[in-house]
Amino acid sequence: SQYFRVYSPISFAQKYDKNGNFIRHYVPELKDMPAKFIYEPWKAPLEVQKKAKCVVGVDYPKPMVDHNAAKEDNMKRMAE
Repeated sequence: SQYFRVYSPISFAQKYDKNGNFIRHYVPELKDMPAKFIYEPWKAPLEVQKKAKCVVGVDYPKPMVDHNAAKEDNMKRMAE
């Protein structure tokens, strides 16, 4: 049985750039977002988003992909 690995763009980044310096540099909309929410700003309470001047769906797009669902789908496809 072959082992497949699918890296999460969220957890991988959280592990190697906890403060989100890379994101803050290249995605200016997120520069004031607290580190706790920098990789998943849609999980930040609305008041936190407003304070960071980055309301999801207004200043920053809503998520386009459910990464957990996409991972499961990809794992099934790779196993075929």
